[in-house]
Amino acid sequence: SQYSAVDTNPLSVYIMQPIWNEIIKIVPLWIAPNLLTFSGFVMILVNYFLISFYDWDYTASGTSPGLVPTWVWLFSAFTTFCAYALDSIDGKHARRTQSSSPLGELFDHGLDSWATSIFVLSFFSVCSRDNGKTGVSVYTMYIYLSIVLFNFMCSHWEKYNTGVLFLPWGYDISQVVLIAAYLLTSAVGVEVWQKPFLFGYYITDALVILLIGFSLFLSFPQTLYNIHRAHLKKTLKNDSLYEGLLPLVSPLLLFVLLTVWVVLSPGNILAKQPRLFLWMVGVAFSNVICKVIICQMSSTRPELFHWFLFPLALVVYAAISGLLGWTEEVVLAVFTALVTAAHVHYGVCVGRQLSEHLNIYIFSLKKRVQE
Repeated sequence: SQYSAVDTNPLSVYIMQPIWNEIIKIVPLWIAPNLLTFSGFVMILVNYFLISFYDWDYTASGTSPGLVPTWVWLFSAFTTFCAYALDSIDGKHARRTQSSSPLGELFDHGLDSWATSIFVLSFFSVCSRDNGKTGVSVYTMYIYLSIVLFNFMCSHWEKYNTGVLFLPWGYDISQVVLIAAYLLTSAVGVEVWQKPFLFGYYITDALVILLIGFSLFLSFPQTLYNIHRAHLKKTLKNDSLYEGLLPLVSPLLLFVLLTVWVVLSPGNILAKQPRLFLWMVGVAFSNVICKVIICQMSSTRPELFHWFLFPLALVVYAAISGLLGWTEEVVLAVFTALVTAAHVHYGVCVGRQLSEHLNIYIFSLKKRVQE
């Protein structure tokens, strides 16, 4: 199917696009677009692990500000900008080199579905977790992450039904806000997040309110409106309501299972291991959404229950029933490692299959020799 995306965000159209159009001129024509996409993703990962090294349990900014060196925040701003730029020019570069392919589209959106959570998890280190005086509670972090992922899911669910990807306004705004937040932190220190800046409210409160406002009052209504408009124009991909709602079943069940674990965990797993748990949430979500993206690209039906829900349901049951006891954290760690490995393996396999099927290399513009 032909890829079509619509971007109506003024920030993107009038400010960012002209910048990308200049940056792309310096990219050599022999570089494969997927290499740009992947480089951006690797930078986000490196940055995430660097911050994790200094701030594993999200307390560095609150209890001992200065634990994370200033250069790390500068590096965060730099990597976030690079990833944002690379993610914005990969498609332009593909058209420039006439190498646009379904593989490139899947590679881009698949990595985005994972990167989305990593951006959020890196940012949590700036505001730190609640220490009684300042910071954000781990439950707020979980809700915050869920809302961002819900937004991502909506735009792809919409594309599944309409065939057109309306790029959410929140994307460009969030990237610019992230870069600004890192620069601000490197300039004045993490203390800026711990002082009320307006009417006793903290900057983090403002950001949370903005995020929820954007999601519930802008992105989600826009999605429903676009689907409704396609319905009126009779351009919907799926006639039945059941078919149209099918891709939402697994992501929503995933959210329900994870929330049950968070709320009913006897060992309070989210408070004990926020970084592990939230990472696992991001990876699991990415895997579920990748399936939806593939179904939407290949016009196939998604399965009702993603395979991953079954082992998760078992682990959640074992945890909340008290079966796991003190091993809950160990089981979470093992489970997180397995899920991450399964997701990487899945990505590699799908990439390989598509590159063989389309007769192209993932990271090179050279043509494959027909066997």
